[in-house]
Amino acid sequence: MKTPPESFLLFKEELRKAQLEKERLKQQYEEKLSDVNRELYRLKEQIQSQQDMMRTTLEYASVLEQRLSEFKEEVAHVTTQRKNSVY
Repeated sequence: MKTPPESFLLFKEELRKAQLEKERLKQQYEEKLSDVNRELYRLKEQIQSQQDMMRTTLEYASVLEQRLSEFKEEVAHVTTQRKNSVY
């Protein structure tokens, strides 16, 4: 059997190096993508928590506003009763 030419052997070695580099870059890409996805998931959780907190705050403010309105009506009613009293 005849030995392959030196240029073929060099090409074969360069091809092997290129394939190794491709695999290394692919691994790096997948690691970075995984990191970005983890960070994105964490940010989504934070946003969801903040939205829940805002919703709770708005509901609480609404309840307080309603209670304040009821209290004002009660105060007005008591004030009216005092004015109409016999004393």
